[in-house]
Amino acid sequence: MTINWTDTPAAVWRARKETLRPIKHPDPIQLSHLLGVDRQKTQLVHNTERFLAGKPANNALLWGSRGTGKSSLIKALLNEYANQGLRMLEIDKEDLADLPDIVDDIRDLPFRFVIFCDDLSFEQGETGYKPLKSVLEGSLELPPENVLIYASSNRRHLLPETMQDNEGAKVVNTEIHYGDAIEEKISLSDRFGLWLSFYPISQPEYLAIIDFYFDNYDGSREELHREAIRFAHGKGLRSGRTAKQFYNHFA
Repeated sequence: MTINWTDTPAAVWRARKETLRPIKHPDPIQLSHLLGVDRQKTQLVHNTERFLAGKPANNALLWGSRGTGKSSLIKALLNEYANQGLRMLEIDKEDLADLPDIVDDIRDLPFRFVIFCDDLSFEQGETGYKPLKSVLEGSLELPPENVLIYASSNRRHLLPETMQDNEGAKVVNTEIHYGDAIEEKISLSDRFGLWLSFYPISQPEYLAIIDFYFDNYDGSREELHREAIRFAHGKGLRSGRTAKQFYNHFA
């Protein structure tokens, strides 16, 4: 299917049909809705604005704790910059073998594309990441200047690491030299020039997000906070996602 990118800000790759499907109802989340991630937001916005201006910019890996706003931050960029020529294309990890062909189809278009890979990680023995490596840094052909990869993951190195992998590491003149297994695993995440780490938020930060969602709440704010804290304890995590889930439950 041919996409009219002038009127379509985003699309998702459907591998079974071998087609891009326009996203008619993108997530409306805004950058201003994301609290407690100011450092990460500032860096990713700066990188994206450089990209849109035709300046050198980096592929970005957003990694860390679940529910802390990694995917939401990437999606919010589309709403902020679609009118400046930013387009977004989502592809599942299982379909990365199609990525080089997709990039071939968009590399000469007059738009700036962020390819969004959500929850990106690989298990032992998986090789699906290899097409991604070639797109990140190119092979014989340079990577396109109008395409960046923004990925979210719970793992910093995207691939599982074991104690056995570290047995090949050694220290030479105070420098660490990794074994082949570790070098292979690090080499994938190293191709992302921008790493942004996300960690569980503090209780005051969590309650600030609660107050953002319940800005018009006319009941007891103290009781609301107690319920929100109890809800987070039940989930085992304070995060923006937990705050949104509490809002959906309580409101």
